[in-house]
Amino acid sequence: MEQNGGATGPRWAVGGRGECPVSGQVVVVTGASGGIGRATAVAFARRGDRVALLARGEKGLAAAADEVRAVGGTALVLPVDVADAAAVDDAADRVEAELGPIDVWVNVAFTAVFAPFADITAAEYARVTEVTYLGVVHGTMAALSRMRPRDRGVIVQTGSALGRRGVPLQSAYCGAKHAVKGFTEALHTELKGQSSNVHVTRVDLPGVNTPQFDWVLNKMPKTPQPVAPIYAPELMAAALVHAAEHPTRRAWWVGLPTVYTVLGNEVWPQFMDWYLARTGKDGQLTGVDASPDDPSNLWEPADGPDGRDFGAEGRFSDQQWTRDPQIWASRHHGALAAAGAAGLAGLAVLRRRR
Repeated sequence: MEQNGGATGPRWAVGGRGECPVSGQVVVVTGASGGIGRATAVAFARRGDRVALLARGEKGLAAAADEVRAVGGTALVLPVDVADAAAVDDAADRVEAELGPIDVWVNVAFTAVFAPFADITAAEYARVTEVTYLGVVHGTMAALSRMRPRDRGVIVQTGSALGRRGVPLQSAYCGAKHAVKGFTEALHTELKGQSSNVHVTRVDLPGVNTPQFDWVLNKMPKTPQPVAPIYAPELMAAALVHAAEHPTRRAWWVGLPTVYTVLGNEVWPQFMDWYLARTGKDGQLTGVDASPDDPSNLWEPADGPDGRDFGAEGRFSDQQWTRDPQIWASRHHGALAAAGAAGLAGLAVLRRRR
């Protein structure tokens, strides 16, 4: 069965295992000027997709567009603040007018404040929530309003291990990511109840080597870092592309730290409280002194008129993981389960023969 994509022709072949992409999709990526969003835009472009890049930072967007074109994709740059619902909807109109009907929408954009809760102002808390949570809501609204009449499309939400377990110094970000989880689960059930062919899936990620730790609003005396092990943004981008290609799975856990964080908090949350109270703060700080001149992207993009293009990777490239067996296992869990069941059945037969 094929579902047509209007003037641009067929884009989806739908089978019993869910949607399988064909070439030339229209993909929207928010937060595309740097970090995971930028790596994700490039990863989709490698498939030959037409990619709309949404973010505030125009230097980063321009550089990301060059990278998209360099690997064979088509780039449409749309400077937008995802906290502005009307601006996001207008951007979606431009995408469909210039690239065609949207097939995949990936919500990546976020911001954060790195500080104890008592040191975060109400305005800062609201801003993190507006971008990191409501930005996902706004992107989903824009995508869904266009996908539902066509009864096809995929929305990918970038979740986090910190959306399953809160940690010190990141209360605003953790709260927003927990909200993304609850919102996405509610939407998933609504679409399922309507027997919709529009799919929404969430990908929970671990600590990643992105420029976030160069431009986050930091109120600590030392500069921040991801909790080890640190993953390459390109590896996370591949996970998001894979999720878009297999959207009938409701959620993905990416990386060993995500698995043990989620399971640890489910099995023994009191231990997690104790452990993070003892180690969570120091584990997120480097030995490098912070400076009042450090960039911050909370209110304005860090790559403003006097800023620079930060790229996809942060300053921890010498420490980052570029592979993880858990990611392979997560993608092939069905085959692994079948192999395990076959092995157990074989053992049972051998025992009976003895």
